[in-house]
Amino acid sequence: MLIAPMKATLQNGFTLVEMAVVLMIVGLLLSGMLVPLSAQMDQKNNADTQKSLSEIKEAIIGYALANGRLPCPADPTIATGSTGAGVSRPSCATVASSTGVVPWTTLGVSETDAWGNRYTYRVTSDFADAIGTGTYGGCSPIPSPPPVNATFALCSIGNLNVWASAAKVTTVAGNVPAVIISHGKNAAGAYTPQGTQILPVSTYADEQENSDGSADTDYVSHTPTPAFDDLVAWISLDILFNRMVSAGKLP
Repeated sequence: MLIAPMKATLQNGFTLVEMAVVLMIVGLLLSGMLVPLSAQMDQKNNADTQKSLSEIKEAIIGYALANGRLPCPADPTIATGSTGAGVSRPSCATVASSTGVVPWTTLGVSETDAWGNRYTYRVTSDFADAIGTGTYGGCSPIPSPPPVNATFALCSIGNLNVWASAAKVTTVAGNVPAVIISHGKNAAGAYTPQGTQILPVSTYADEQENSDGSADTDYVSHTPTPAFDDLVAWISLDILFNRMVSAGKLP
């Protein structure tokens, strides 16, 4: 009796169904990696920007030690590479001129944060007057004799306040002379290197406080949330005064 030969049942390679399963598994693995990688990039950008903020604060204090006053902001609308870009305004006696961006050219610091946008900078005018023309805001009476190496005195106070929220219930820092802001990843309200403001400004009240220009003297700083990613720094009166005294600029 003849027995028919067995047909081969094994096939080389993958079937379409098997390929689909493999691709699905690979897709799931990749999607699971994307979130951690994105979070790591956000952490890196935040850390890099915080480092730049610290360098900017140190540069501002260094400018005060050399010039007896804080620098005025730079005009935020001047595009990078144009005349005057990043240069401290010669005067910031008005409310409007005391708000702008960090004068990166004058200070020799980074123009932009880790997301490629400029840092907002606001200064109390009394701390940025020319020496000899100061009004010594907060001093009563005006110091006599007035400081000869600084435009402010040990009795001067800033007019800027940093709050824990736009509700303005809890003060984080009061009467500070200067505030520096990175508008974070969403960049709402920040100025670009082209000199344009990123609009619309966030609908979140806490971020609106940091993007309303010279409308008021209030700013907000708190732990980042999905709706609030601004990074805020300020010049401390105690640190500024101590450094000025140590350098012989005050009293």
